[in-house]
Amino acid sequence: MLGVVGTVPDPNFPLVHGPVRLIGGELIIAGRCIAINRGTPALLAAALKTAESRGGPEIYAFLVGDIGKGDGSRKLYQFLARQLPEFSFRVLTFHYLQPDADWHNKVLFAVETMTPRPTLIADAGFMYAAKMSGQSACYDFFTPDVGELAFLADEIAPHPFYTRGFILHQDADVPHLIRRAYQYQNAARYLVVKGQKDYIADEKRVIATVETPSFDAMEAIGGTGDTLTGMLSVLCGGDLTPARAALLAARANRWTGFFARPTPATQVCDLIDTIPQALQKALGGNLQEDDHGGNR
Repeated sequence: MLGVVGTVPDPNFPLVHGPVRLIGGELIIAGRCIAINRGTPALLAAALKTAESRGGPEIYAFLVGDIGKGDGSRKLYQFLARQLPEFSFRVLTFHYLQPDADWHNKVLFAVETMTPRPTLIADAGFMYAAKMSGQSACYDFFTPDVGELAFLADEIAPHPFYTRGFILHQDADVPHLIRRAYQYQNAARYLVVKGQKDYIADEKRVIATVETPSFDAMEAIGGTGDTLTGMLSVLCGGDLTPARAALLAARANRWTGFFARPTPATQVCDLIDTIPQALQKALGGNLQEDDHGGNR
């Protein structure tokens, strides 16, 4: 079973948890309907479409409303710190939560008591909290974009807002930022860096890069990074190696643009609908874990 933790951009949405379904273009959890847009709802919808095409797993979500003030996130942190040991997940993905290093550590302590220990993926706010608390190495995957990678690469920045300018200006040299993130122990076991070119890396090297197919119209669609993380979350629970799962997710995420034929008016839900076709197309390609960028 895959567990996903995140937020809904609605301050009145209560803390809910349970199996998630995708019905008629909406997410259904605990009798509530959630529209699919960017953020955790897009991640969940992408994961559900991926699971549909792969024959599982069941997806269980922990959600709360939060519009950036942190009240909902704190409720969810508290619930997870107390209740997570009662659950069993093969993969557990943390997504949009207001970053809080102290609460993050309490949740991570609860994760360490789970049997078996799940594969851990962190994106967005929870990735920030992991880095801020010095616990990045406890994770199997971080999925930053290049701006978020710059924060990971800055060994003294306490928050993304304080990432030093000279590091931000190196965003064209992604391999250098990856090296810095690992040098200062601010990266997970694997990184999937999302951008015009996607990078899959571990501490030793850039394992692979993915830059085709490429569709300019996808740059205007919010949520494509969330869909990549959703696909990765499902694929990590299968029989692929972590690097191959990341490579397949990165390629399939791009192929959704081919099948959706995006325009600037295309919404992320239009891309999600094409995930089964995109996965089939990506699986037809060469999934060798090679290094296109040279040694780091």
